Amino acid sequence: MRVVKFGGSSLADDFRFQSVAAIISEQATSSTITAVLSAPKGVTNRLVKLCDISEAGEDYQGELDGLEKHFLNIAEQAGFSQTAELVSKIEQTISELSQRLQGVKLLQHCPDHIRAFIICRGEVFSVHLMQQYLKVKGFESQVLDPTKSIVSSDDYLNGVADIELSRAALLSHMENGKKVYLLPGFTAANENGELTTLGRNGSDYSAAIVAACLHAAVCEIWTDVDGVYSADPRQVRGAMLVEKLSYGEAMELSYFGASVLHPKTIGPLAQHQIPCVIKNTLNPNAEGTLIAEEAAANTSPIKAISSLEDVSMLTVSGPGMKGVVGMASRTFKAMADREISVVLITQSSSEFSISFCIPTEREKDAVAALLREFELEIKAGLLAHPKVDNEVAIVSMIGEGMRQHKGIAAKFFTSLAQARVNILAIAQDSTESSISAVLESKKCADAIKVCHENFFTKVPSIDVFILGCGVVGGELVEQIKRQQTWLHQRNIKLNVYGIANSRKLLLDAEGIDLASDWQSTLADSENNFSLLNVTQFVQDNHLVNPVLVDCTSSESVASQYVEFLAAGFHIVTPNKKANTGSMAYYNELRDTAQSTMRRFLYETTVGAGLPVIDTLQGLFNAGDELVAFEGILSGSLSYIFGKLDEGKTISEATIEARNLGYTEPDPRDDLSGMDVARKLLIMAREAGLNLELSDIEVESVLGNDFDATGSVDEFIAKLPSLDPTFAALIDNAKSSDEVLRYVGEIKDGKCKVKIVSVGADNPLFAVKNGENALAIHSRYYQPIPFVLRGYGAGAAVTAAGVFGDVMRTLSWQQEVML
Repeated sequence: MRVVKFGGSSLADDFRFQSVAAIISEQATSSTITAVLSAPKGVTNRLVKLCDISEAGEDYQGELDGLEKHFLNIAEQAGFSQTAELVSKIEQTISELSQRLQGVKLLQHCPDHIRAFIICRGEVFSVHLMQQYLKVKGFESQVLDPTKSIVSSDDYLNGVADIELSRAALLSHMENGKKVYLLPGFTAANENGELTTLGRNGSDYSAAIVAACLHAAVCEIWTDVDGVYSADPRQVRGAMLVEKLSYGEAMELSYFGASVLHPKTIGPLAQHQIPCVIKNTLNPNAEGTLIAEEAAANTSPIKAISSLEDVSMLTVSGPGMKGVVGMASRTFKAMADREISVVLITQSSSEFSISFCIPTEREKDAVAALLREFELEIKAGLLAHPKVDNEVAIVSMIGEGMRQHKGIAAKFFTSLAQARVNILAIAQDSTESSISAVLESKKCADAIKVCHENFFTKVPSIDVFILGCGVVGGELVEQIKRQQTWLHQRNIKLNVYGIANSRKLLLDAEGIDLASDWQSTLADSENNFSLLNVTQFVQDNHLVNPVLVDCTSSESVASQYVEFLAAGFHIVTPNKKANTGSMAYYNELRDTAQSTMRRFLYETTVGAGLPVIDTLQGLFNAGDELVAFEGILSGSLSYIFGKLDEGKTISEATIEARNLGYTEPDPRDDLSGMDVARKLLIMAREAGLNLELSDIEVESVLGNDFDATGSVDEFIAKLPSLDPTFAALIDNAKSSDEVLRYVGEIKDGKCKVKIVSVGADNPLFAVKNGENALAIHSRYYQPIPFVLRGYGAGAAVTAAGVFGDVMRTLSWQQEVML
């Protein structure tokens, strides 16, 4: 004997009814089948609505006519609209509903036994329709009356079956010689023969009861998914099919929100050791998920991550709890007296408080029950007024294997920290097969996503938003596009979700296709870049590792870094403005990054692709101290001053550098020395010097007497007038076998940017052609300095440095995934 149950999603239309009929027919060729059917998808909700409309005294006829039409449409799609037997049963069902709804409307009250009768009519329709399908396929079936087959408790709307009484009733009701029996799910009767229901989605429970009564070889639950997944596939991309669960694991999953299992289903199956298989009606050849006595060996210690939403947490606390026997008993008796289900309990070790979660819909009843139970204690100040945390959710990790694996709880809590989740309460069952955390509902999806990444897919994500798509930003986009194969090979998922320029913002919930003409799509976008727009997008799409990459030189954007860090973004930037703003803002950035566990990365603000900042931080973290520094920090000025060595004039060298793209479009931005000053200030602050930009002594390449006003073209035309001044400086340097270099210097706690003359024994002597060089004199590196040298300008090396910083945002995740 096989018991098979088909859910409402498997009976949504003619095509799915036919699929179910085919599955039943095929199985009936080799075994006796008892098929338990749910109502067609959406029908039970319509029946509940009919009850509510009638109870409110409103006209229900239109809704009832719509239901009848729906039944007849399904029958017509199946070709049974002219089948007198089926049409007669539909008319009978509608007539029975009309009689009861009329009485409910008159009384403006719907008694539980009437509501139970009304809401289970969809299952009755399903079995009569299926009987017609099976007749066409040559199978005679018996429709079992559930009120004569399953005996339950007296609760009309949430009955609990008595297996022994049900077995006797069912066996006496089943006719011999049938290959197929059809039973409406969700429905039973008490010992007085009054109709009851088994709770919403109770058809799974019906199937388990029948399987236990008949000692079935297997109980199959057919749905619209391939089985039980490691997480809800609607929430988590990459959710994995679980091949096998133990009864205990399945019980925990059903209890904590797994939609493919009804909480009461597992009990009868476990008690009578009946294996259960979850399968897909639309993919019948898939293996599905097996639920049996023991879980699969040699698998992950965690089988699935589940969540239960629409719960509230109540806390009873106060000095009156400490050492007083019976306080917990009184708390939960108050809940039991109101028939309020408690889904999680946690108590402080000091016995000062006890917290528990209940369905949010019963929150007011629960608070009223506690106020009544502890009225005297609250008046006496021994207990506080019950605290309520609503809009919370429970996220649970489930797997019997966690008993044999250390560190699961630590990894779970670290994952929640990565998702920036505040844990309100924690509970773990004594068998160590599940661990649960209570958290804010709005963070539930984020928590599940990060936990699934860390425990299952182990593919960390980087969710990138690029601001500024000019030379560096555009090159970064190209590098990310080229590196996708490399990233995939290393199990890293990097998606660019947003690209913005000074006017427009392009967002794509699936990730922007970088191989497409995204530039045109950006130009057509109606969105503008703002913290609000990007933050809302991140929240709506549950992105847990958002990285803002600022490739602009905008001071207004840099001034918002603190807000972006506080909103959960990592910041990666070659923009020097934030690190050279006020010292107060500099410190606030670092404090915010630390408190929010976000990264603020700016390697390319000094030396482009050279590892300057990382090297400095490594030295100082190892206890080294900066004694002095000198360096060429501008690729454009490195090129210009190198050309002076070759005999070019300052005007010729500057024009050549501009034409080759070494300088900014307006060379005054480079020749002023302020760019070098900002880089030097960043290094000084890394070394622990509390300096402002105004503290830097800056000698402009142009000097104090040169007239640098006017347009760029006018400035270029004036530039040759500077040549004699530099010719004299060059000749003076040559007389000592030295060359001119534009250098940033830190010495005795002071910073200077100036033109210097250096000899062949100086590390900066040979630095030209756009190279940067940094000579670091420290306590450990003297008298010979630590020297970093390489190209310090150009879109490719700068973008590569930015890309490297983007990858470093993973460092906070990687250790959790090991």
